Amino acid sequence: MKKLRLALLAGGVSGEREVSLKGAAGVEKALDPEKYEVVRFDPATDLSLIAARAKDIDVAFILLHGIHGEDGTIQGFLDLLGIPYQGAGVLGSALAMDKNLAKTMYRLHGLPVATWEMASREDIADPARLLAAVELPLVVKPVRQGSSIGMSIVRDAKALGLALAKAFAHDRQVMVEQYIKGREITVGVIGNDRPVALPLVEIIPDSRYEFFDYEAKYQPGATREICPAQVSEETRNKAQEYGLAAHHALQLRGYSRTDMIVSGNDICLLETNTIPGMTPTSLLPQAAAVYGLPFPALLDRLIELALERQG
Repeated sequence: MKKLRLALLAGGVSGEREVSLKGAAGVEKALDPEKYEVVRFDPATDLSLIAARAKDIDVAFILLHGIHGEDGTIQGFLDLLGIPYQGAGVLGSALAMDKNLAKTMYRLHGLPVATWEMASREDIADPARLLAAVELPLVVKPVRQGSSIGMSIVRDAKALGLALAKAFAHDRQVMVEQYIKGREITVGVIGNDRPVALPLVEIIPDSRYEFFDYEAKYQPGATREICPAQVSEETRNKAQEYGLAAHHALQLRGYSRTDMIVSGNDICLLETNTIPGMTPTSLLPQAAAVYGLPFPALLDRLIELALERQG
């Protein structure tokens, strides 16, 4: 059997560059050398090289997070070159990356979300408008960043200005969202025309972290992850239904992972990731393994889905 010539795209220019490179190392190690001829490219420096070698690439595996990775730009570049790739296309990537647009689409599709308001730089000096729209405590986050970069939980009105300034340092668009206290879960989805929801994962950061921030995500031992999450059958079914609905609402393909908060009997959607972490111990691969797809098989399936939609 002829090997597939696979371009593994990792690195990039976002604040999640190191996370991307680490994930790509794990993916390259897990890919079966009998099936794939893997060539690494870093879009921060190698875009012209990818274009020059496009005719020699059968499929691309994108391991880029954040700006110019999950926002549809690299997807459009690959579309122009005629190179298939795993995951969402230009529209779905752009919608999911923009937290304001994603929440708008959730709400239009009847999915539960927390109250939110878009901020302006003028609100840094006088946040009274925001405080009138969204009750404390609240969450301040850049609209187009991942890994909780620039995010803060604000419990005191006096801290809001500083939190806004921090978020605006990472993005020109910032949102202020009602804080929902509860258990954080995530729901993975795999498939193109008939996607399936994976087992739930519960995320429990160490008590020294106020929320699942950048350090809690990537510092070994900083967070416990339980899969399958110990929730009621009703909660499990509802969360999986919401994960699939979010996947459809954002026009996604291949795979996705939607983060949610369980508060009592209610579930609130937070955001959807179109290129979730892809080390063997990352959240979606953990759920896929419980579902019956160990890491190498998961990678094979995502590549199959990439090629399937090109047919």
